[in-house]
Amino acid sequence: MNSNAEFDLIVYGATGYTGRLVAEYLAQRYGIGGDVKWAMAGRSAAKLAQVRDEMGAPGDTPMVVADADDAAELDAMVRRAKAIVTTVGPYQLYGDKLVAACAAAGTDYLDLCGEPNWMAQVIATHDAAAKASGARILHSCGFDSIPFELGVYFVEEAAKAKLGGPVPRVKGRLRAMQGGLSGGTAASGAATMAAIQKDPSLIALMMNPFALTPGFQGPDQPPGNAVEHDPDLGVDVGPFMMAAINTKNVHRSNALMGHPWGTDFAYDEMSVVVPGAPIEFTGMGEGMPKPGEGPSKAEREAGFYDIAFIGIARDGRKVRVSVKGDRDPGYGSTSKMLAEAAICLIKDRPDLGGGVWTPGAAMGMKLVDRLQANAGLTFAVES
Repeated sequence: MNSNAEFDLIVYGATGYTGRLVAEYLAQRYGIGGDVKWAMAGRSAAKLAQVRDEMGAPGDTPMVVADADDAAELDAMVRRAKAIVTTVGPYQLYGDKLVAACAAAGTDYLDLCGEPNWMAQVIATHDAAAKASGARILHSCGFDSIPFELGVYFVEEAAKAKLGGPVPRVKGRLRAMQGGLSGGTAASGAATMAAIQKDPSLIALMMNPFALTPGFQGPDQPPGNAVEHDPDLGVDVGPFMMAAINTKNVHRSNALMGHPWGTDFAYDEMSVVVPGAPIEFTGMGEGMPKPGEGPSKAEREAGFYDIAFIGIARDGRKVRVSVKGDRDPGYGSTSKMLAEAAICLIKDRPDLGGGVWTPGAAMGMKLVDRLQANAGLTFAVES
């Protein structure tokens, strides 16, 4: 962490839809120049000033201009902050220079990436440099994958308390959700598909639950690719579109922590099937928002999600927890999670060493507690 920096964090991409939500959240909860010192950043000073005024932030809100393609501007920006929070995706198109700058400067980096092909590349390219400089690089600090990664962490903690030890099998089940993916998420998916068409070898990476644990390959995992009856919930469940990224982050967490859940740990994610209509993100297909677009404030506030995690011990005993969010997953909840993850990292884990981390492995219960206190998430033991 760049401990002598001018700012605690800089929101890069603050003129975009999700970046603006992060800036609005910080302005409303923490103000300007208070306990959390932060700045807005983007390519255009005029656009930054316009967004600042539109969201009602004070005129003295700090602003930083930097272009994602200009290595010198990015380098100057990252040296001014303890952490960079970036919403400028698809990250495989726009993220390389920023990650490199942070890893070199010892500046923490947090994003919303759900692009496993690029994340694997970052681990291979920048993990050693980040460890050397002290930079903590954290991907997937939004709906993918914090509620899922921390949900597994939380159910394992509950298993230790209730069952006397961690469990080797966890099921993640999306029980209910209202709200949609962001336009940026859709663009990231399109960029990943384009990358696979250019390099078909990426298909194997996308299919491998251990693609983000270089040097470790665990056992075969439950496929989760067909509708089945879940006896623990008493309902039918079907494939969940975000499982491909979330499961990889969960296995990386386990590996980063030294496999406390076992080297034979098994995890899958599925979503509850409503008769006649499987649960899925609204706005898929033709109606998907473009990057920079998204739902109204009322629509964001009407959104929610409810995820169950069932931990199963070797002797069959079980523990069940829930993770719930009070806003739509893709925007309202994600923007709060990203902001609080950055604050937790710099305020609550200053002594954590550098490298490419996951939020759960890096912050654990400290992040659970902060999200419950500030970001509208609820973690609860159900049985």
